[in-house]
Amino acid sequence: MEFTDAYKQTGPCCFSPNARYIAAAVDYRLVIRDTRSFKVVQLFSCLDKISYIQWALDSEYVLCGLYKKPTIQVWSITQPEWTCKIDEGPAGIAYARWSPDSRHILTTSDFQLRLTVWSLLNTACVHVRWPKHPVKGVSFTRDGKFAAVCTRRDCKDYINLLSCDSWEIMGVFAVDTLDLADVEWSPDDSSIVVWDSLLEYKVLIYTPDGRCLLKYQAYESGLGVKSVSWSPCGQFLAIGSYDQMLRVVNRLTWKTFAEFLHLPNVRGSSCAVVFKEEDEQPQLDITGLRLSGDPYDNNLDFSERQIGVRYEVAELPITLPFQKPVMDKPNPKQGIGLMAWSSDSQYICTRDDTMAATLWIWDMQHLQLAAILLQKESIKAAVWNPTSCRLAFCTGSCHFYIWTPSGAYCASIPLPHFTIVDLKWNSDGTYLLLKDKESFCCAAVPILAESSDYSSDD
Repeated sequence: MEFTDAYKQTGPCCFSPNARYIAAAVDYRLVIRDTRSFKVVQLFSCLDKISYIQWALDSEYVLCGLYKKPTIQVWSITQPEWTCKIDEGPAGIAYARWSPDSRHILTTSDFQLRLTVWSLLNTACVHVRWPKHPVKGVSFTRDGKFAAVCTRRDCKDYINLLSCDSWEIMGVFAVDTLDLADVEWSPDDSSIVVWDSLLEYKVLIYTPDGRCLLKYQAYESGLGVKSVSWSPCGQFLAIGSYDQMLRVVNRLTWKTFAEFLHLPNVRGSSCAVVFKEEDEQPQLDITGLRLSGDPYDNNLDFSERQIGVRYEVAELPITLPFQKPVMDKPNPKQGIGLMAWSSDSQYICTRDDTMAATLWIWDMQHLQLAAILLQKESIKAAVWNPTSCRLAFCTGSCHFYIWTPSGAYCASIPLPHFTIVDLKWNSDGTYLLLKDKESFCCAAVPILAESSDYSSDD
């Protein structure tokens, strides 16, 4: 596995949708690097420290959110002399996002007073009053023709349907929620899912004209839905709850056909393979100056070496580390806080927040638990490769981890003092961006990495 050098960043960094560039915030500067050579191809200076970065879908423009100012600045990759600045004045800007056509920007003002659509083609702008959320509450169809925007007025939640061509409101309908949490179009653009806040277990499916197809409530008198996600194929809707249960609804029948419970005691009858992270004991070679297979400079002292890790296959039954949530404080650490589908919709990974160091992988084809990955530290992020069935995740250490249906392995960063707090794949699945608190690097993950060798440092 090959790694790039470490490059400085002080905020967000991400690949462009076409996988050709990577954008990184360095204080008030936006640095654009080429993913082939990792050389700087563009450098832009913003008016303040960059809080947020988002690429346009055509990879032509980059949006920079300067939320302390608050201002939005937009830069062009091919026309560096072109500039754009958006300032809402006293209304402020809480969040900004691109429209699917890459020529309009949607901003939400402070206190959710209005959502504004700004055009890069002319000076026209459109306002939608009373958006429900600053960051959430907006979803676009996959074909980019329509947007669903959550609004609230007179103590009632509504869905506004906007045309992404004219930005006119094509329809408005009320939804049966007490406090709407978010909205998401189905992958085939035929239906819209909305769900209530954690205080009320309620998931609702609507058609674009406002007809309710499903009203789902698994239980009452308890904390409700924590995460919701459509499968990429559009056939399944996964619902993660505070009761440690993952429920999967079939879109063809609108019935729950799978329920997966996350318990600390895994029985011996389970078909899952349990991978447990263990320290790998370093070995000195005959010189006494280097570790066997260590890629670092030979002048480093033994005490400065990174200790490698590897996976051991644990026997069942097994008891997983469990932390009982503190119920007298807000936002208890329980429920399905992390949930992600594989690109082929065959697997879904989950993390129950009471067992934050455990990653569960469920096989949707056989409706069973496929694997458990038991880490030494809490799992920070997990992302599936967009082109293959390969899951990468990190725990805030100098290692990152990859699981495939063939097995699992650990890899270490050959950079001193580098701890991985976040990671992202590029769109073609060839590079993995590894982010530290003040720097980032990229790993070229080989296509043939799906090996049954469960051992460590690649």
